[in-house]
Amino acid sequence: MNNKKRTSIEDKLFTVTRKIDTESHIKVDQEKFKKDPNPAILYICPSKVYVKNEETGECVVNFENCLECGSCQVANRDYVVWDNPRGGTGVIYKYG
Repeated sequence: MNNKKRTSIEDKLFTVTRKIDTESHIKVDQEKFKKDPNPAILYICPSKVYVKNEETGECVVNFENCLECGSCQVANRDYVVWDNPRGGTGVIYKYG
């Protein structure tokens, strides 16, 4: 029997801090995004970086939420360009 307490997602996210840049390190080709009938990036990102604007059909990029996990690179349908945040910005993990 495993007596270890499961760590909640909230507890895990507490171990992450961010120094947010003023410009996004993520770019989305909006025309290609709009043509994708099932954009996986809307569902695979654990921190909800990508949200579809229902009025315009465009992808809103909430880059300040990014955990730099790489999930969007797995789901990339040739319209997401993710680069490392500029030096001194991005995710900082408190614990190893």
